[in-house]
Amino acid sequence: MRVILMTGKGGVGKTSVAAATGLRCAELGYRTLVLSTDPAHSLADSFDLELGHNAQQVRPNLWGAELDALMELEGNWGAVKRYITQVLQARGLDGVQAEELAILPGMDEIFGLVRMKRHYDEGEFDVLIIDSAPTGTALRLLSLPEVSGWYMRRFYKPLQNISVALRPLVEPFFKPIAGFSLPNKEVMDAPYEFYEQIEALEKVLTDNTQTSVRLVTNPEKMVIKESLRAHAYLSLYNVATDLVVANRIIPAEVQDPFFKRWKENQEEHRQEIHENFHPLPVKEVPLYSEEMCGLAALERLKDTLYKDEDPTQVYYKETTLKVVQENNQYSLQLYLPGIPKNQVNLSKTGDELNITIGNHRRNLVLPQALAALQPTGAKMEEDYLKIRFSEPVNV
Repeated sequence: MRVILMTGKGGVGKTSVAAATGLRCAELGYRTLVLSTDPAHSLADSFDLELGHNAQQVRPNLWGAELDALMELEGNWGAVKRYITQVLQARGLDGVQAEELAILPGMDEIFGLVRMKRHYDEGEFDVLIIDSAPTGTALRLLSLPEVSGWYMRRFYKPLQNISVALRPLVEPFFKPIAGFSLPNKEVMDAPYEFYEQIEALEKVLTDNTQTSVRLVTNPEKMVIKESLRAHAYLSLYNVATDLVVANRIIPAEVQDPFFKRWKENQEEHRQEIHENFHPLPVKEVPLYSEEMCGLAALERLKDTLYKDEDPTQVYYKETTLKVVQENNQYSLQLYLPGIPKNQVNLSKTGDELNITIGNHRRNLVLPQALAALQPTGAKMEEDYLKIRFSEPVNV
């Protein structure tokens, strides 16, 4: 299955781009599902159709769905939710409060990933296009297997077995005192099963031959910074970005004086997008005179984006940004083919690394792991600029 994740700052048009990409994939004969995992769903509005939690056919070879976090929670974590509700009610909370508090923060993002893995396993579709929430929080969950692997295998599994074995002996004494039962095997199994699903999903998302992220941005300063930050986080978790879509560019034929300053700013930011994401390919989409709502409007966007292309292709195969930890030191590796080291100058301001190459300047927003560190050296090696980071020296 080909997996394409569309992400970007809220309001940049990623849902429209995801829907238009789905149209083109279906047109080429791929069985395609466009799945919205953003809590603020707008996929149904984009298609101008009613959509729900389950996949609904939009046209031949194309289906759409909007994730219902509560339904996904009940299907994957229902036993745990009911147990937490029981514990909270025993502590004095009423039914509604206990139900609400049993849904832990971030669960919708977690089960968006679980839903993605289920579609991958079932193999019903050729292409899965994810209209995701703004990047960051959900992708941090990809570090879960690395962080919790030792605990889950060495500690949780033995504890789980002991708990299940002792439950019949302890339960008669425990429940009258505590007011609720000890967790049963179904409740104890759920966290480990979830861990295994995320561990398996990590392998899918970090395989750049089948999974790619497409960053949707606008030619605006704040939006570009958010997109750069998203690219940095994706790279931190080895999730490949293969394309940038610069959306809502005012067309040259618009000559109204009201837009003069706006067009000048956009021209400056367009150049910044091409420079800061180089060598990733950038597709530019104009600001249309009508709202991108309904299949007719999406057809126009589809033709602008892809023409005769196949959207399932990997547009860029090289990893443009890597964050590597070696010998208790971090190294940021930036793909700069054909650039000699003596043309590169580095400086750091806050969480931004400023890279100057001749007359070109690139501002790279650093992930949190590097933002508090200082660059201490750099070298060119196999077309990668490798920048070492260390703890700042206190004077």
